Amino acid sequence: MNTSAAEQIKVVPSEKISMKEKIGYATGDLACNFIYKTISSYLLFFYTDVFGISATVAGVMFLIVRMLDAVLDPLIGTIVDRTNTKYGRFRPYLLYGAVPFAVLAILCFTTPEFSDVGKIVYAYITYILLSIIYSTINVPYSALTAAITQDNKEVVSLTSIRMLFSNGGGMIVSFCVPFLASIFTKTTGNTATGWQITMTIMGIAGAILLILSFLNTKERIQISEEESKVGFKDIFTQLRVNRPLVIVCLFFLFNFGINSIINAVGIYYVTYNVARPDLVKWYGLMGTLPALILMPLIPVLYKVLGKKKLLFIALSCKAIGLLALFIIPSSMVPLVFAGRLIASIGTITSGAFTWALVPETIDYGEYKTGKRASGVVYALVNFFFKFGMALGGIVPGLILSNFGYVANHVQTETALHGILITLTVIPAIFVIIELFAIFFYKLDEKEHERVLAELNARR
Repeated sequence: MNTSAAEQIKVVPSEKISMKEKIGYATGDLACNFIYKTISSYLLFFYTDVFGISATVAGVMFLIVRMLDAVLDPLIGTIVDRTNTKYGRFRPYLLYGAVPFAVLAILCFTTPEFSDVGKIVYAYITYILLSIIYSTINVPYSALTAAITQDNKEVVSLTSIRMLFSNGGGMIVSFCVPFLASIFTKTTGNTATGWQITMTIMGIAGAILLILSFLNTKERIQISEEESKVGFKDIFTQLRVNRPLVIVCLFFLFNFGINSIINAVGIYYVTYNVARPDLVKWYGLMGTLPALILMPLIPVLYKVLGKKKLLFIALSCKAIGLLALFIIPSSMVPLVFAGRLIASIGTITSGAFTWALVPETIDYGEYKTGKRASGVVYALVNFFFKFGMALGGIVPGLILSNFGYVANHVQTETALHGILITLTVIPAIFVIIELFAIFFYKLDEKEHERVLAELNARR
């Protein structure tokens, strides 16, 4: 095993991270959610009901773009690991990617006066470019966690605050985006313009927050120039020797694919099944509001329950809430919101803690290979994350089309049933698969402590 390179790493594992820096780091995820949460939650609806393309065409486009994006992530990860600037390896991407990210998001929610084919081409170009820019920001941003600290308690704390801001961003998007779109639509008398102005506001706010995240973080885990020479083959090495990483990647595949489906179909469910489009913003808010209570409790829950029990309980809540929505009549709005709340508690908790597992798989990968390939690991995580979102992107469009969904019309009973099972039964099946996957994750607290002790001994 290569230990000479590992010995050159300078580490400050016991250094406490200030609350200012934790918040500064978290503003990066708030920024990404302002933009990408809007994209993942409302772009399908915008394409079908405002932009003017069919659900099938939009669904296929989501699959193609997200799979292309996912394939590019590992390449971006190797580039990030080779980056060496006066600002560090990861932080520069936040600075230089902020403005292009905002501009492309606005273009995605712009409706040009093109032919039907021209609109489809425009949608592909803008969405592909947005996804590439998002990857060049999100891969290094995620990897920045492992460059800030290796202390597991600090990682959980850092990730919890990050997820608090992330879910806070989701809450703002869920409530404010449909509200603003409605206000600006009424003000301008044009639905397309209303959505464009709304995305302009979210994009500018996101760009500013990314720059603030760059300014308020510090990379402490420094590696030598030799150690930064991570190649494309290291992707396959990690998959071969880093079993905890493989399990975490599967969590991301299923968990965020499910979330993508739920987020995309929620607006259809409330608009057509519940027949209360005025409640869309409140339904979205209920999906993120529990984060304000749950995120500060994650470190405590982790300490009391441990990672496996915490994940098992969270995923069980998610499955129960989704199946409750399937059973509850859509006319019983209070019970619908109760089911949504239960599912959200599980979604928020499992999602937050899954991100907290990634830094320890980086430690384990270094232990097995002698290389600290943070960018590669996060690129692999993002590959499975986005591949899941790709499946989550195409599933709603194809199912809705097959069940006879027609935009801006009263839906048939068949179409309403299609919306319901896409929102509930299909995601619940994959949650149950996740519950079984937990038992194959062997990097528990004691094993991780042993790995860190070995790494520190080498250094």
